[in-house]
Amino acid sequence: MDGCIFCKIAAGEIPCRKVYEDERVLAFEDIHPMAPIHVIIIPKGHVATLMDVGADRMADLQAMMAAAQEVARLKGVDQRGFRVVINCNPEGGQVVFHLHMHLLGGLKLKDALA
Repeated sequence: MDGCIFCKIAAGEIPCRKVYEDERVLAFEDIHPMAPIHVIIIPKGHVATLMDVGADRMADLQAMMAAAQEVARLKGVDQRGFRVVINCNPEGGQVVFHLHMHLLGGLKLKDALA
């Protein structure tokens, strides 16, 4: 999608600190981390929000979850624990309107709403 920062990152037009990549997804370090480990996982194809994922895009969600498992292993938090979050729309905290998942770890995380 024209002007989408995550589409530009996926296309290689904007550099990132890549953690993982396959044919469907890209995972990279967050530039404003909220935890010692904060990785963003995106589908390479543009879809704006979780609510825009139809049956034809379910493979993207599956690939994102598989990537989260691999990123957790690569970052060494697969056994210690981590959090995976998808924010949806403005009241859900979504800022970039390209579906993405946050993987957070590296410390004892507080309750989600605390």
